[in-house]
Amino acid sequence: MNPLVYALPVFFGAIAIELWLVHRKNKMALYDLADAITSAHMGVFMLVVSVFVNFAVYNVVFDNFRFAEWPTDSVLMWVLALLFYDFCYYWVHRLGHEVSWVWASHIVHHSSEYYNLSTAMRQTASGKLVVWVFYLPMALAGVPPKMYLVVGLIDLLYQFWVHTELVGRLGWFDRIFVSPSNHRVHHGQNDYCIDKNYGGLLIIWDRMFGTFAEERAGEKIHYGVRKPLRSYNILWANLHYYVDLWNLSRTARGWRAKLGVWTAPPGGWTDAPIEHFDGGHFERFAPVVAPAMRYYAATQSVVLLIFAVHCIAVAGSLPLAQGLAYGGLMAVGYMSIGLLLQGTAWARTLELARVLGMGVALGAAGNWFGFDMPMVARAVGVLWALISAFHLMRPGVRASQGVAA
Repeated sequence: MNPLVYALPVFFGAIAIELWLVHRKNKMALYDLADAITSAHMGVFMLVVSVFVNFAVYNVVFDNFRFAEWPTDSVLMWVLALLFYDFCYYWVHRLGHEVSWVWASHIVHHSSEYYNLSTAMRQTASGKLVVWVFYLPMALAGVPPKMYLVVGLIDLLYQFWVHTELVGRLGWFDRIFVSPSNHRVHHGQNDYCIDKNYGGLLIIWDRMFGTFAEERAGEKIHYGVRKPLRSYNILWANLHYYVDLWNLSRTARGWRAKLGVWTAPPGGWTDAPIEHFDGGHFERFAPVVAPAMRYYAATQSVVLLIFAVHCIAVAGSLPLAQGLAYGGLMAVGYMSIGLLLQGTAWARTLELARVLGMGVALGAAGNWFGFDMPMVARAVGVLWALISAFHLMRPGVRASQGVAA
């Protein structure tokens, strides 16, 4: 099972603490419930997808083509492996912004217009399909797979805490390590923020290769991407830029232009300069949905998290068709809740079908994807489905649909 699953309680606990702090400091504008729920959905869905993405290529390269083998009983070698990974991460991350087909995956992480700890969970589901090849130099150099996985996990977990606006400048720390201040710049749409501060653990790579920018005290950073996502649908969030590239390549004339759409920097195939960003006209995506629907979405997300963790735990050991069906069920659930949060007119119908369908399946199935369900659990599942359906049918909830800012 993906070891990040075990970090989920820490992630959600830290988000809860940050929410408590922003409430105490009267800074609730730093959070939006719908946006935070969507970010959490994306992170958990990435873990679900990772069950089906098993790259043995690193092992194959290490076993057959390594030039040496790093010892795992040396603290120094572990430190060097972490630095090696972070160096590779810098270039992977940089390519994720400067090559369109890689940006199509990475754009997911930048799609939130808020910057808080929940934003760190907004991860791409297609990333493992895209960037794995850039870490193969570590296999060639002889970094054992276990060492590679551990230092990669350390590097990724470190990056969680820097997604916050509650921590200001940190002096000397900002000059060496990736910090909240440095990473806020990376997530900004402001002109000076574009394509800056790619580091994961160390910011010195950016200083070495000319991609560092310091946070400006007098200029408010606006987060998100220049062409806003304007959706809480996690499937569309993961696919929309691939669709854009496909449509652009279809209309481009000549094979060089078509190839350039995918390989040039985002928008670079047009040779047009990046437009100036006017923060005065920036407006966050804010669909108008009844508070009762928001609380419903939050509750359903907690319930789905239980199923998602079970899916991550067992899908790899199930027959492929069953595993994919379970993963698809999670995808439909997260998509349905996202559509509810953005006020899509037909989302309530989809959600009714989803909860009632799951209720029937839970009540009728003695075995739920490898779990022998006791009668009490089946009864609770049916009761949950009925309560959910009753809530969705309430007049106040029905009236809230289809209205968006």
